[in-house]
Amino acid sequence: MDLPLNLQNTQAITRRHFFGQAGLGFGSIALNHLLANNGYAAKQKGFRIPAKAKSIIYLHMAGSPSQIDLFENNPALTKFHGKDCPKKYLEGKRFAFIKGTPKMMGPVFDYKQHGQSGQWISDLMPGLSSVIDDVCVIRSMHTDQFNHSPAQLLLQTGNSLPGYPSMGSWITYGLGSDNNNLPGFVVLASGGKTPSAGKSLWGSGFLPTLYQGVQCRTDGGDPILYLSDPKGLTRKARRKTLDAIRDLNEYQHKHVGDPETLTRISQYELAFRMQMSVPEVMDLKKEPEHMLKLYGAKPGHVSESESAADPRRLYKGNDPTFANNCLLARRLVENGVRFVQLYDWGWDHHGSSLGESIDETLPIKCQQIDQAIAGLITDLKQRGLFEETLIIWGGEFGRTPMMQNNVRNELKKGFYGRDHHPHAFTMWMAGAGIKPGVYGQTDDIGYYIAENPVGIRDLQSTILHQIGLDPHRFSFAYQGLNQRLIGPTNEGKVIKAIIS
Repeated sequence: MDLPLNLQNTQAITRRHFFGQAGLGFGSIALNHLLANNGYAAKQKGFRIPAKAKSIIYLHMAGSPSQIDLFENNPALTKFHGKDCPKKYLEGKRFAFIKGTPKMMGPVFDYKQHGQSGQWISDLMPGLSSVIDDVCVIRSMHTDQFNHSPAQLLLQTGNSLPGYPSMGSWITYGLGSDNNNLPGFVVLASGGKTPSAGKSLWGSGFLPTLYQGVQCRTDGGDPILYLSDPKGLTRKARRKTLDAIRDLNEYQHKHVGDPETLTRISQYELAFRMQMSVPEVMDLKKEPEHMLKLYGAKPGHVSESESAADPRRLYKGNDPTFANNCLLARRLVENGVRFVQLYDWGWDHHGSSLGESIDETLPIKCQQIDQAIAGLITDLKQRGLFEETLIIWGGEFGRTPMMQNNVRNELKKGFYGRDHHPHAFTMWMAGAGIKPGVYGQTDDIGYYIAENPVGIRDLQSTILHQIGLDPHRFSFAYQGLNQRLIGPTNEGKVIKAIIS
């Protein structure tokens, strides 16, 4: 039996809601960025504060790099190298893999002091060393999670359980986008796999789905799946199709009054515009040769490790995938994208199997990112974007100052490894009013924090503060609570000592 038009609309709402939540197709992506331009939160008062940053580039090293081998020059730990770990560091502690009594393991690589600040940086990072006077190294990070997925979720969404909005979603919800034709929140991945917590790390949680991150591909195909027209369909024909769909939707809205119909009209229009703007900004071939060399980028390069079952065994130091993504990040923020999230997988160096060692794999991973990071900072400074772009680098936790011993009890070439360490690790921030230097210290062996501890809530509060959002007042009403990125308590504090 044919239903009246208004009942047909009611019957269809559940289906539309499902597809909207699932985020399928370029239509929902386009809706994401159309509405994100204005932002629901933009209508609210009281949470906006003066901002130092217009955009954020977050470089997450999924798996967690070893701060002991990159930023913690601890001569005392070197003296303990190869000796049994003291019981005081083991009793009452929870480890992901360490069993019994492991051996202490000093830094594997040499350190030198760099810059006017005299910061100790591993020889694995010559590029970062060259720009270290632009960076604030936070050596006193800590978290309460010691497994990858919950630690990544806590860092990126403020909760160790899935289902909460990502940092990029919160920020685009609060500020909207500066470009009607591009996503406000873009995700770029390298290393062959996505992080352990998966796409929940850039999901919108209980925020409107229009604020979820959009993952762009960099393998030479369409940057966004399903955005291009089918073969044989001209742009003029697409325009006529959209005009016809618009007329039908306007007719339905006139008779039914569902505001979602007007949104649908707008989302198709934005998708039409994105077909031109997204390929344009993602085309690295438009960059001059000297800029490609600065980053170590190679347009169109597709690494074999990106599609391998175990990419770690295929890693090469000159793989330009991360470098390409860093250059794309600059192009995106230059064109008004609010939040660019880079994930680089392959930093979980347990030493239990081939391709995950401190002594062999860590140098490869550092070579993949080091030049690109230095190039990104240099490029942003040359373009006058450094003071309005906040750069964040780090993993979800640190690595232990003792070797991992669940597979072998003695160090063996190609199998040096460290377990997860939540009690002390290193991150760094740069640009957008962040004061260069060092903040925080660990004890003599890098196990505990000795001064100026920085928790995950503190880091999140500082990021929101620099982008112009009051971390304590910025919220979203859900399930009877004013939900916040920094959680329900007041433990999160802005790290004022690192702000100029």
